[in-house]
Amino acid sequence: MDKLNAMAIFVRVVERGSFSAVARELQTSQPTISKVLRALETELGGKLIARSTRKLSLTDEGQRYYAKCRQILAAVDAAEHSFQSGRESIAGPLRIGSSVSFGRLQIAPRLPEFLMRYPEVQVDLQLSDQNQDLVSEGLDVTFRIGALNDSGLIARHIGTTYRITVAAPDYLARHGQPQTPQELSDHNCLLFNLLSSQNLWIYNKGARPHEVRIKGNAQSNNSEAIREMVLGGLGIALSPVWLFSEDLKAGRVLPILQDYTAQSLPIYAVSPANRRQSARVKAFVDYMSRALEAAPELQAIK
Repeated sequence: MDKLNAMAIFVRVVERGSFSAVARELQTSQPTISKVLRALETELGGKLIARSTRKLSLTDEGQRYYAKCRQILAAVDAAEHSFQSGRESIAGPLRIGSSVSFGRLQIAPRLPEFLMRYPEVQVDLQLSDQNQDLVSEGLDVTFRIGALNDSGLIARHIGTTYRITVAAPDYLARHGQPQTPQELSDHNCLLFNLLSSQNLWIYNKGARPHEVRIKGNAQSNNSEAIREMVLGGLGIALSPVWLFSEDLKAGRVLPILQDYTAQSLPIYAVSPANRRQSARVKAFVDYMSRALEAAPELQAIK
């Protein structure tokens, strides 16, 4: 038995919480994964995983062995990287995470050019509007917008999301246009409810901050749903410029409160702290950083 390979498979099963998920990842069968782990348990002389019909859980011995395996695999990975530094090819699977809207509008359209440059990379783009757990979902890198709460991650700031307050011409014709942030309290404001600021919208004019608690009759955890509500004339939204860039050009929405600067949000590329960043991850993050820096819709509106 290849002990190191068996340890790596064991670690991936624990991280993914599923034999079948690891089998798909390694392009093999679930019985093969089970066979490897049974052989490892036989050699160790005890159970690592307590199997049930609902989920996998580690035995006490399994918990200790898992922690040691991670240390050993990280040391082997670091040793190989030290030897191969500068010679590692940009190839292999790359599993990327992102919110739905940012992934669809900012990542997916840029994948063709990236894969033309690096044709030996195979991308798996996973989109979710919930903060994805990098380890359990097997992500190599994920893109997050806003403050990071998990200090146990490796984060690189790669851009800024500038935000703008918008409404459809039909809504403004019916309800009037607010001239100050405080006047938003008299309007139907649409809330993207995954931000830590929740219903507090923050603006600046000069050195003075302006904060307003907004209210409205609709909210969503998906920014493209908010966009559709705005286009339908339901209310006012504070959203990324890149989400409404085409609508602004076409006049489908109008910018309001342009004398005030809305609070911007950082964009981070985030990787697991216990996993060495491969050449393909670094290449993709570098590529996205350059692309976002050059994208007109990622620039502040003058």
